Amino acid sequence: MSNQSIEQKTKDTPIRSISKAISWRLIASGTTFIITFVVFRNYTEQSLNQVLQTASYITGIELVAKLIIYYLHERLWTNITWGKNWREAARRRIKRNKARQS
Repeated sequence: MSNQSIEQKTKDTPIRSISKAISWRLIASGTTFIITFVVFRNYTEQSLNQVLQTASYITGIELVAKLIIYYLHERLWTNITWGKNWREAARRRIKRNKARQS
């Protein structure tokens, strides 16, 4: 199997990258909402409705912006081969070392 075909099998598809981005953003944005809610509720004089609005607004902006940034980051990294085929590289090194010792 050529290095190019191995590389093709290890690259994430765009749909996989966007799925990972969405799942991560839901987790991370939920965390942002909770943190924002707690901070604004405890350290401002806003009403509960105002705090919910503020936390929702911040979370909405953060969700969209970071989803786009994460997707672009993920697509960039899918083209970087460093660290992807470490098992194959390790096998080649072991074979070379054994051949040198023989």
